[in-house]
Amino acid sequence: MADRAALQTQLERGIDALGLRLPAEAVPRLLDYQALLERWNGTYNLTAIRDPSEMISRHLLDSLAILPHVQGETLADLGTGPGLPGIPLAIAAPGRQVLLVDSNGKKVRFLREAIRSLKLEGVRALQSRVEDVEGEYDCVTARAFASLADMLAWGGHLLAPSGIWLAMKGKSPEEELAGVPDGFALEGIHVLDVPGLGTAERHLVALRRR
Repeated sequence: MADRAALQTQLERGIDALGLRLPAEAVPRLLDYQALLERWNGTYNLTAIRDPSEMISRHLLDSLAILPHVQGETLADLGTGPGLPGIPLAIAAPGRQVLLVDSNGKKVRFLREAIRSLKLEGVRALQSRVEDVEGEYDCVTARAFASLADMLAWGGHLLAPSGIWLAMKGKSPEEELAGVPDGFALEGIHVLDVPGLGTAERHLVALRRR
């Protein structure tokens, strides 16, 4: 079990490296989320990442790296798993209505416990296939759970007309762009420099409705 003070130092340095200014209570709440995820992971196998320090870099800082690109009053995080990037984003920028969507019952049980114990206002978890979710959202996030073509085919209906779709990818997904449906236009591909990931590539694909 890593020392919480060491994890806090790692997280704070990472937030500084990302150039982010977060609310005063964000760091302890992010660490509470990491500790909860670590505890549940032993029983429920929610993530392949076991090392607490790696959870800080690969989960928390990886999620926070997209914060400057998040827009609007409502956000849907599709294929959220244990709440990534949705929960870190909700902690870092409270006040937005956030829907966490996953089809896995174990993960949704964890999400509901995290929402309750972390007192995440305006955040709710839904166990559903993406294509069955209803509503429109100003921002839709998805963390590498499918190709761009499949993401948009299943969840494109959730993006509000003026909204932005943020797809988190590892290596640059140029080869996937040809599969983007006609109703969506590429706004940009952003290279993300996530503290602690070394040479691992991270890219953010931003799309809008045409």
